Amino acid sequence: PHGGVLIERVASPEEARLLCAGLPKLAVREQVARECVNFAYGFFSPLKGFMGRADVDSVVRHMTLANGYVWSIPMVLDVSEEELSSLGVREGASVLLTHQDQPLAVLEVEEIFSYDKEFLAQHVYGTTDEAHPGVLRTYSFQDRFVAGPITLVNPPVINPPYDRFWRTPRQLRERFAELGWTKVVAHQTRNVPHSGHEWMMKGAYLAAEAQGILVSAVIGEKKPGDYIDEAIVLGHDKLRESGFIRPDVHQTSTLMWDMRYAGPREAVFHALVRKNMGCTHHMFGRDHAGVGNYYGTYAAHEIFDQLPDLGIKSVLTLEWWYCPVCESVAYEGLCGHREHKQDLSGTFIRSIIQGGTEPASVSLRGEVLEVVRECADTYGFGSPFVTEAYLENRTPVMSIPALN
Repeated sequence: PHGGVLIERVASPEEARLLCAGLPKLAVREQVARECVNFAYGFFSPLKGFMGRADVDSVVRHMTLANGYVWSIPMVLDVSEEELSSLGVREGASVLLTHQDQPLAVLEVEEIFSYDKEFLAQHVYGTTDEAHPGVLRTYSFQDRFVAGPITLVNPPVINPPYDRFWRTPRQLRERFAELGWTKVVAHQTRNVPHSGHEWMMKGAYLAAEAQGILVSAVIGEKKPGDYIDEAIVLGHDKLRESGFIRPDVHQTSTLMWDMRYAGPREAVFHALVRKNMGCTHHMFGRDHAGVGNYYGTYAAHEIFDQLPDLGIKSVLTLEWWYCPVCESVAYEGLCGHREHKQDLSGTFIRSIIQGGTEPASVSLRGEVLEVVRECADTYGFGSPFVTEAYLENRTPVMSIPALN
């Protein structure tokens, strides 16, 4: 794990009752709740909780924690001055973080501080333009940050269909050992898999000389027009079920994370998190974690040249497309018919799904399309894409049970 030790901070039921007793309660939004779970199970090792000012400033300026370990995204808990005052939250005390009206985690308050949000945005995102979703998120933060380690006191219930795919870093590492995987290449995704994704995974598998591919589907904040999470996860797993990638070579998992769209910085973050999950390699294609035109096409490739050895190797791939001359999916680094290429773009794949026509196997597997259509009916209120109905009525990814 990053930092050498896998962080695990989950209280036993007996410990939880003692930790929670008499604490002021601070309700947190879904993003923060997901991050608490990730801290507790070690996805964010070596972090034990929300960052203090020294770590935030070092990450913003230098892309390292104050102790020198590479880290690229500030992890902060923002709270208004009024709420802190009304709850009596102060440095040296503890507060019970709640979600869905239930206890979730205890935060030991080590520091309460402010930080220049515009300075943070400029250095992390390379822009202060509020059209960038990460910048907009940063500007929406309250003016005070509360730092300190967290302890999970009430583990969430992961709801179907995600329960089949959600594993903690320790559980993933144990699964890799069972499968005999010593080299594992991670595939980050927020999309239903088309043939370009499939061949990107296969190419990275060969390049890394790996024994396994871990599909790590990012499950988090959604906006209208995105693919619904269920279609993403089940679509990827269908590649395994249908034998397009052998079952002993391919595993699907989920990462609960709200994308920052920080381009190259987020690529570094993704590599570190997948390292904590037990992966030895991470594939990066074009426009990884980017948005709009804020970053170069291969900025996520270039940033790793500026960093020390992270303990996880980057597998850098160019574009995969359909070549009508080759009559197959082709790789930019090999195919000599660039002028004939047919992009396997998200827009093109969406037109297949929305049009209801059967795709060619060179664009989207029919088996995957069938799963996407089933997900539209079962989970998406008739659509495989996020709608207002989905946002309002979907079953949450995780539910916080009543704490006995």
